[in-house]
Amino acid sequence: MTEFKLFEEQSPPRIDLGDWALRLAVAALFVIFGWDKFPSRPGSEWVRIFEQIGLGQWFRYFTGVVEIGGGLLVLLPKTAFAGLATLAVTMFGAVLAHLLALHDGFLTLVPAALCAALTGIACHRWSW
Repeated sequence: MTEFKLFEEQSPPRIDLGDWALRLAVAALFVIFGWDKFPSRPGSEWVRIFEQIGLGQWFRYFTGVVEIGGGLLVLLPKTAFAGLATLAVTMFGAVLAHLLALHDGFLTLVPAALCAALTGIACHRWSW
């Protein structure tokens, strides 16, 4: 005869400290990167870079908002994948900007490495 359990014992939800630490580091990095794009100080590196890209300073603000938003999405477990995907696509755009508009091939390695890392983290989370 089959036994039915009305109240099945459930284990408490698992807290993965490594996952939290990684997501917190990614979030902090991109919130800081995004926030740094807002001041329009004379001689600002970001102002110069976005002038060279040629889309106008609105694109600098847009990029800052996307980076901050993506970083905040990464903090929440249910939205982490969306945040990681958003940030990976943003870094892919940065790779294209470095190659096609800024013509500084060596500096392309930074956003390319970030794009690869974010993609790897997102793929790992997707497999959970």
